Amino acid sequence: MMVPRIIEMKMKIVLVCLVLSVSLVTISSGQKYYSKTGHIEFLSEAPMETIKSINDNGYVVLDAATGYFEFSVLIKGFKFQKALMEQHFNESYLESDLFPKAISKGTILNIASIKLNVDKTYDVNISGQITIHGVTKPFKCVAKLTVKGKTISAFTTFELVIADYGIQIPSVVRDNISDKVKVSVSADLLPMNQ
Repeated sequence: MMVPRIIEMKMKIVLVCLVLSVSLVTISSGQKYYSKTGHIEFLSEAPMETIKSINDNGYVVLDAATGYFEFSVLIKGFKFQKALMEQHFNESYLESDLFPKAISKGTILNIASIKLNVDKTYDVNISGQITIHGVTKPFKCVAKLTVKGKTISAFTTFELVIADYGIQIPSVVRDNISDKVKVSVSADLLPMNQ
């Protein structure tokens, strides 16, 4: 009989299409990497005082196929040596209740040069935007990406000018806080499908 064979062939075609679609989703999701423990620190070196703060709860997502990435961090997650510094940072300078996150979005411009199946360190050029204190500014920097097994480790440093982000430093403490801060960012990213 022809009818059962036609039904059987249609079922096989549907099954093949289903397997292919699952495979394509797996392949495309295998190109996305993430970390929930991105490390960011900043350093302010002023004549009267050096201030350092660390946050180990940055969330990073990288699309290894396109080079697009996003990095976000809660402002209240920054920790200081002195509790009073942390309080001033959150209440007076970054106003973390109004602006709870710092976000960076951008692209690794030379992502095509990175081979995810070869353990190696690559110098990459990054272009994007950083939003801090409700102000978004463009940025460019050079970073290092190290591929080792299934992990991509990222590291970069750059400087930010505090005034560019609408952060005002009272004249009383101006000698204690630099007008520029050095920012270091690092993260170990794993494939999303693991």
